[in-house]
Amino acid sequence: MTLNKINRRNFVRTSLIGSVALGAGIPFHLMGNNEIEHLCILHTNDTHSRIDPYPANDPNFPLMGGYARRAALIQQIRNQVNHLLLLDAGDIFQGTPYYNIYGGEPELRLMTKMGYDASTIGNHEFDNGLDGLNEVLPFAGFPFISSNYDFSQTILNGKIETYRIFQKGNLKIGVYGLGIELEGLVGRNLYGNTTYTDPVRVARRMEMLLKEDMACDLVICLSHLGYKYNTGKVSDVIIAEKTRYTDIIIGGHTHTLLDPPAQIENTSGKIVHIGQTGYAGVRLGRMDLYFKKNSGEIFVESNTTKVLENQYL
Repeated sequence: MTLNKINRRNFVRTSLIGSVALGAGIPFHLMGNNEIEHLCILHTNDTHSRIDPYPANDPNFPLMGGYARRAALIQQIRNQVNHLLLLDAGDIFQGTPYYNIYGGEPELRLMTKMGYDASTIGNHEFDNGLDGLNEVLPFAGFPFISSNYDFSQTILNGKIETYRIFQKGNLKIGVYGLGIELEGLVGRNLYGNTTYTDPVRVARRMEMLLKEDMACDLVICLSHLGYKYNTGKVSDVIIAEKTRYTDIIIGGHTHTLLDPPAQIENTSGKIVHIGQTGYAGVRLGRMDLYFKKNSGEIFVESNTTKVLENQYL
């Protein structure tokens, strides 16, 4: 299955598939086709324990964000679509006293209530060490996915998934995760015997497994590598450029707001969509994907939505 660029002049605004809440446009040749599958991906990153909204006097995000408002927005969208995947790209922890006092338990409990399907591991998930992360993992009713961190020699052995396959309607979706290099960023005493493996090499291996061996219709990378660097450091852009089957990258770490998401050409000349929603849960990312099953064509409409007071009640 491939991702294709489609000129916006070739599609119209439509109310197809429950209005898609954000008014996605569908190309003429996809409209009315009963073989089309729709998937809505909602995503967050770097929410950093920001459970409460920002105060009214905050200079950057007045009255924005908050878990309750995010939950209301997510539920509103759930009510309008049939198939939804809710993902997070890491750094759930650290940033407010909630984490300092409770160690991440409230964040994971609330994300579970929102119905998150998966998250990857950010560097701040190590802030209370492997013991601290292990202690709160049971409160997550969703998997943490990390493909390039090897926890086999740690207390987290067997508790972090290398990949996960989701079935949404008739679509088989493979998700793998990539984490940033910990050395020099996180104290060794905090990540212990966790082993880091080159993300590009792991991404190529995981996407082949998911696409060729597992026959997934869509391959998603949950990344906490960062969007892009001037130094040549491995980033989401590099992963997109050097992979073949990865269709979507949900990114984090650099607190980048990509609205709309970036489009990067991969090794096969196809487009990889990269989404990132900035910082602190003040925006919710959304990608609406329309699959034409008989041809493998995918159309993607995407943006971010501000999480605001009383907007979703």
